[in-house]
Amino acid sequence: MSDDASPADAATPDQGGGWPLIDGWAKATLSPRGPKLWQTLNHRSACLSCAWGTGGQHGGFRDELGEPLQRCLKSVEAIMAELQPAVSEGVFGTRSLPELQQLSSMEADRLGRLSYPLLLREGHNHYERIGWDDVFDIAEAAFRAPPERVASYSSGRSSNEAAYLLQLLLRAMGSNNLADCSDLCHAPSTVGLNAVFGSGTSMVSLESLQQADCVVLVGSNAPANHPRLMNELIKLRQRGGSVIVINPVIEVGLLKFGSPAFPLTSMLGGSEIASLFLQPVPGSDTAVFLGLQKALLEAGAVKRDFLAAHAEGWEALLKQLEVTSWEAITTTCGISRQELEHTANVIARARGVVFAWAMGITHHANGIDNVQAIANTALLSGNVGRPGAGTMPIRGHSNVQGFGSMGVTVKLRQEMQQALEQLLGRPLSRVPGYDTRALIEAAGAGRVDSLLCLGGNLWGANPDATEARRALGRIDTILYLATKPNQGHFHGLAARQTLVLPVFNRFETPHRTTTESGNNYVRLNEPGSTHLRHADLISEVAFLAELARRLMGTDPIDWGRLQDPSYVRVLIGRTVPGYGPIARIDATRAEFSVEGRLFERPHFPTPSGRAKVALTPLPELALPAPEHFGGLTPGEGGLVLALITARSYGQHNTVVYQPGDSYRGMPHRHTILMNRADLHRCGLAAHQRVTVQGEAGALEQVEIIPGEIREGAALMFYPEVNVIMKAVIDPRCGTPAFKRVPVLVRGPVSVTQPTGAAQPPR
Repeated sequence: MSDDASPADAATPDQGGGWPLIDGWAKATLSPRGPKLWQTLNHRSACLSCAWGTGGQHGGFRDELGEPLQRCLKSVEAIMAELQPAVSEGVFGTRSLPELQQLSSMEADRLGRLSYPLLLREGHNHYERIGWDDVFDIAEAAFRAPPERVASYSSGRSSNEAAYLLQLLLRAMGSNNLADCSDLCHAPSTVGLNAVFGSGTSMVSLESLQQADCVVLVGSNAPANHPRLMNELIKLRQRGGSVIVINPVIEVGLLKFGSPAFPLTSMLGGSEIASLFLQPVPGSDTAVFLGLQKALLEAGAVKRDFLAAHAEGWEALLKQLEVTSWEAITTTCGISRQELEHTANVIARARGVVFAWAMGITHHANGIDNVQAIANTALLSGNVGRPGAGTMPIRGHSNVQGFGSMGVTVKLRQEMQQALEQLLGRPLSRVPGYDTRALIEAAGAGRVDSLLCLGGNLWGANPDATEARRALGRIDTILYLATKPNQGHFHGLAARQTLVLPVFNRFETPHRTTTESGNNYVRLNEPGSTHLRHADLISEVAFLAELARRLMGTDPIDWGRLQDPSYVRVLIGRTVPGYGPIARIDATRAEFSVEGRLFERPHFPTPSGRAKVALTPLPELALPAPEHFGGLTPGEGGLVLALITARSYGQHNTVVYQPGDSYRGMPHRHTILMNRADLHRCGLAAHQRVTVQGEAGALEQVEIIPGEIREGAALMFYPEVNVIMKAVIDPRCGTPAFKRVPVLVRGPVSVTQPTGAAQPPR
C-alpha cells in the first residue's frame, strides 16, 4: 500500500506521537516526582530505555552528534518507574507468594523500588530481609559448585563494567554458561552479519544514516520501541528521501508521526513516514528479499563490478535467483511481483540505502536467513561500505550490544578469547556454554545448580512460561540483581533459595560507568545518588568483584582491585577488540565509536577482506490444521492463524507501564488483533470473546480487536501470551519464533456460524 493509506478503525489515532506525547510529559512533570525526573533527564548518563537513547557526556537531551531535543516518552516512563519510593517493609512480610504471583507485570513494577536484600527459603511463603554478609555467604557457597553447573543470565540494563566482570568471573571459574537476553532477540543479527561481513553489529553511524536518501525499515515498530529513530526518518523525508516499511501490521506511527523535536512542522499535522508499505506473510521476509533481489537482477540493477571487487559467492546467488520462480516467491510472501519490482526500483534509484530491522526479522525459526537475505540485498545493490548506506540492526535494550562487546556470549570472538587467556594466564574452557534456551533446557534436566541473573526477567522473557517455571524450579540457588520487582521474582523460583538483591540504577551508581549504543557509540555515565532514604543498595560492580574475591582471592588476578571501575576499564581496553580508548576515558571524558565496525569503505574484517554472500532458501511456511490443537467440536467455529507476539506502546521489554495500546485500538492486555476478512470468514465479530489456543496452552475470554494486520495473521501481547507457545527456535542461534506462533482462535459454539475451520491465507 502507499503512504496515503490509513487505519480504518476510528478508535485509533491517525498518527503516532503528537499531542499524546506532550500530555505524557506534562503529567510526568506535574507529578510529585516531576522535579527529580527533570534532574535525572539532565544527568550525564545514557538513557535507560532503547539502544537509540541519548545522554552521556553530551548531556541528557543530546545524541552522539550533540543534537538537542532527543529524549522520548519511553525514556520518561523508564525513569519515572525508577523514581518510585521503596517497596514498603510490609509488602513482603504480609503478602504471601501466591498473592504476589497474582500480580500483573505492571502491578509488580509498581510495588516500588527494592531497597534491601530478600531471601525466599524452600518451603516458605514469604520473602524475608537478610543482610549482605549472609547474601555473600550464600552466593559464595552456591558458586563453588562445579563450573559446568554454574550459569548466568543478563539483560542490557547494566553497564559495560558489570558485564565485563560477569563474564570474566564465570570464565575464570571455568564456565562458559553466559546466557543473555540477546539470545532471545538479536542473536540472528549477530550470527548472520558476522558470517557475511565479519562483524555482527550496525555498520552505520548516526552521521552516516543522515547521509542516506532511503531507509528500508523491516519488522520494527520504531514509534513505540525506538522513538528517537523517528526523528531521523522525519529528516530523511524532509530532504526528499524514501522510507520503505515492511511489516505485517500497519502501525499508525509508521504512516505518520508527530515529533516534538519539530514543533512548527511535525507536531502540527504529523510528518509522513512511509513512502511505501508492504505487508508480507509473517515469517516470509527471506522471500520478500529474494523477490527484491530478483527484481534488481532482471532490471539490470545488480552492481556486478562492486560484487566482483568486494564480495565472494555472489555468482551462486544470481544463479539461485534465476531458477527461483516469481510464483514461488509471491506465493510464499503474499506480495505481488509488481509491488516487489516497484520497491526494487526505489532502492535502485537511491544514492544511499540503509537497511534497518528489529525483532520482526529475527524472531523466526529462519531468523539468520532473514538477516542474511537483507545483507545480500544490500550487497547486490552496492549499499554497503560507504557513507549513507549499509545494514543497521536496531537493538532493543539500552546496553544489550555492550554486553555482547564485553564477552557476555556463548560465541566468544577468537581475538577476545586469546586476550582473556593472556590476562588470566591460562586457557579458557572449551566446553560450549548455554545460551538462554539451552539454559532453560539444561535447568529442566537438572544440570544447573546455581544461577546469577544480572537484571532481566528470565521467566517472563521465555516462551512456554510453564516450562520456564518448572526448569528454574530445579535450580538450587538463584540470585536476581534488580532495581525493582518483576514477575520473574515470584514465578522463577529456585528449588532451595531465591535471592532478590537491590542494586543502583544507571543514574544512581556512585561511580562512573559506560554503555554502548546500537550504533557502536560508547557513552560515559557520570556518578549519581539515589533518592531512596536508608536504602541498603549495592553497585553491580561491587557485588561481582566481591563475589569473585571471595571465590578466587588473587588468583590469577587481584579480584579485590576490580572493585575500582577505572581498573576494570583498563582491563577492558586491553582485552575487548575496538575498545582501546576506554582505558583513558576517566581522564579524557571522550566518548568514542568502537573501532572496526563502521564501514565507510568496502573492506570487511573477514579473512579475505571481502563480504561473503550466503545463500538463503525460500522458507516453507504452513500452518497446522485445527486437529493439531485437538480439533473443533460440532458447531464451533475456528481459525488457525500465525500469531505475532509483540510489545504494546506502553511497554519496555517485559515491563508494562500502561495496560492498553490506544494506537492499535487494544484497550487492555487480554486482546487479539485480527484482520476483518478473517473475522468474516469464520463468523466472528469485533469485541467478541474467544479462546486462543497454542501448542503449550490456551487463553480464554480474549477480546477480538479488528485492525490493519495481514490476513491470516494476528497479534497479542507478551509476556502474557508466552504461556500458550512452545519454544520453536532457529537451530543456528537458539532464538525463538515469537513472531510466527501457530494458534487456533476458537469462537463460542453457535448454530448460526460456520461449522469447522475457515482456511485463511498463510
